[in-house]
Amino acid sequence: MPDWSVYLVTGESLSAGRTTRDIVAHAIEGGVGVVQLREKECTVRERYEMGREIREQCREAGVTFVVNDRVDLARALEADGVHLGDDDLPVPVARELLGEDAIIGRSVSTVEAADAAEAGGVDYLGVGTVFHTGSKDDIPDDEHGIGPERVADIAAAVDIPLVGIGGITAANAGEVARAGADGVAVITAITRADDPEAATRALREAVE
Repeated sequence: MPDWSVYLVTGESLSAGRTTRDIVAHAIEGGVGVVQLREKECTVRERYEMGREIREQCREAGVTFVVNDRVDLARALEADGVHLGDDDLPVPVARELLGEDAIIGRSVSTVEAADAAEAGGVDYLGVGTVFHTGSKDDIPDDEHGIGPERVADIAAAVDIPLVGIGGITAANAGEVARAGADGVAVITAITRADDPEAATRALREAVE
């Protein structure tokens, strides 16, 4: 079972000039539980090459490694799973391609979508945007986000793990966890931090 407490979504263009490999290494030292290869600005080939390195880092540390959107890339990298959005392959197709043991996540922002995703066989949910954020351009950009209240509603409606995502920092991660989230997913709270290891540790402590 993955440790959902701190879930890092990678983004080298958001990493203050540092490589994703370096950020992941520091996050692992800080206690990250899941790493998602996102890297929207890279080609698939670049993501594959980067993903091979990150997969090995995660395997050595016992950290869960998933790929954003691309089932083919997750399969090629022998990742632990994939995280899907509204425009990606349907969950049953991803399951057929990746196998029963694969971890499949789904992005949702409503109770209805969460119920449907759980019924469709996903293993966990990414719920957001919780707070307003500027680092993700492919999720609903609400001025204030859905808030911890919606997280609580979704947590009460489903029986699978969920992580809150969007605008989360060590200062508000505890609020998201208290609402019922099993952890928090972040990009810039770790990638842009002066000390990514300390930032990861602070997020974990807030969730715990």
